Amino acid sequence: MTPAATVCLALLLLYIAFLVWYGGRGKPLTAAEIEAFMTELEVLATEANKQDLLAGVRSLLAQDDGREFVMQNLVRYRAKALYPPGHEHLGDDPRAADRRYGKAIIPHLLRYGNVPVFIARRTGSFIEPAQAEAWHYVAMVRYRSRRDFLRFALSIERAADIAVHKWAAIETTHIFPVRPVVSLILVRGAVGGLLALLAAAAALLLH
Repeated sequence: MTPAATVCLALLLLYIAFLVWYGGRGKPLTAAEIEAFMTELEVLATEANKQDLLAGVRSLLAQDDGREFVMQNLVRYRAKALYPPGHEHLGDDPRAADRRYGKAIIPHLLRYGNVPVFIARRTGSFIEPAQAEAWHYVAMVRYRSRRDFLRFALSIERAADIAVHKWAAIETTHIFPVRPVVSLILVRGAVGGLLALLAAAAALLLH
């Protein structure tokens, strides 16, 4: 096998490995899995948001079909970060607290094939109801499945030093799942295209 062919084969195997990791077409959660997740979450969840969290998770899992989805997050910051006793040294900047949270969760997201696909700050107002929340930013995160969303959520709840930044930063949030109907965010295609370009470059350089 030529060096160019070896590189192309390695890149093909890398893409296959990526597709397996990225997933998106799994089996729905079983009743036993749901109860196991809920039992652990009930133990780990903080008292401040426990009931709303548990009700929301049950509603989310009731709609599980085993496939990938995107979670829409609308976020409003506190006027000042509200850290619990023992964390006052971190300051009262809610955006700094949110940045700490964002950096800390990336390994937990990637572990389960979940990736942020869109994050944007609000830059003004247009049409909104009189009682609408003044959201500060929107984030859209692709999850491999509801099973992997729960795995990610539980890993965050287990790490108390991560979740504390989120609740210190956020005054209110509105989170709900969506499934793209039309989207130009093509992660599989983008990764495949990049690896194809690398294969073509290797073929030219090693020819």
